Amino acid sequence: MLLYHGRLIVLSVICQVIAVYSADHLLEGIYCGKKNCYEVLGISREATKNEIGRSYRQLAKKFHPDMHRSPDAKKEAEEKFKEIATAYEILRDDEERSDYDYMLDNPQEYYAHYYRYYRRRMAPKVDVRIVIAVTITVISVIQYYSAWSKYDTAIKYFMTVPKYRNRALEIAKAESKEAHAKGKATRKSKAEQKMEQDRVIRRVIEENLDIRGAYAKPQIVDILWIQLILLPYTISYYAYWYLRWFWKFTIMKLPYGEEEKLYIIRKYMKLGQHQFNALEDEERHQFLEEELWIKDNFKVWKQIKDEEAKKALAENNKYKQYRRYIKQHGVGRMTFDDS
Repeated sequence: MLLYHGRLIVLSVICQVIAVYSADHLLEGIYCGKKNCYEVLGISREATKNEIGRSYRQLAKKFHPDMHRSPDAKKEAEEKFKEIATAYEILRDDEERSDYDYMLDNPQEYYAHYYRYYRRRMAPKVDVRIVIAVTITVISVIQYYSAWSKYDTAIKYFMTVPKYRNRALEIAKAESKEAHAKGKATRKSKAEQKMEQDRVIRRVIEENLDIRGAYAKPQIVDILWIQLILLPYTISYYAYWYLRWFWKFTIMKLPYGEEEKLYIIRKYMKLGQHQFNALEDEERHQFLEEELWIKDNFKVWKQIKDEEAKKALAENNKYKQYRRYIKQHGVGRMTFDDS
């Protein structure tokens, strides 16, 4: 019996030694290593923040490398200074000090201490909310300026289209004559006259041309930030819209209005709101006349349009050349000798 108890005692001691050795091995790379952070700063565990700061400043001044001249003393002071700085960084932060105190009181949980230490070190220092806000702001700015760039591209294109440019030139000439009549005109060089003419043409096109779709003039309400702010209203509006639709046209079986008819047609055509708005008013009116909100009518119309598109494509010279090439040579076949 005594021998049995003796073996148990020896085994327990061995396990404790192994645990302590393992803990020391893991603690080597975290906090103050094998040294006690409180002892490094020469303070007790009950020390206040003011006491921690005061002790750090005194020791940092004493062991600052610049206070020592000989290479050996300077090197020793650098090591000591690093220990003091590390201890101060740990103990001045309430959360990290709490983790460190827990480690001192529970040394056997060394894996948990290792995890806590590196989780805190690897955690992002910036508030996630700030990161999200900055990201949304950057996207909104890029989105807004991209929309303006597309709009500017559209305006420049229409300035080269004869129909719009000539009309704008007529308005520009009329304004020029009016300025001459009022005596406001000044002598300008040809380059200045050209710049003035382009400016007037652009203004006339911007004021009179209704550009729709993806190249429409950007609105501040279209950017991501505003859309997110308006999101609760948008969700509420669509919920109301769909409930109203279900009540009026599913339950009450009321006839569709023009807005509802165009909505159904757009869904059948698989077009977005901007794409559908970019269509000419006459074209949308034609959809209503052909009653394309009725699915059977839309299927017939779609089949006719597909046939017309295939016929137009078949009559295209480049398409004919491509079909002839595929028929003669096949897909991907070389047409020259490998001599």
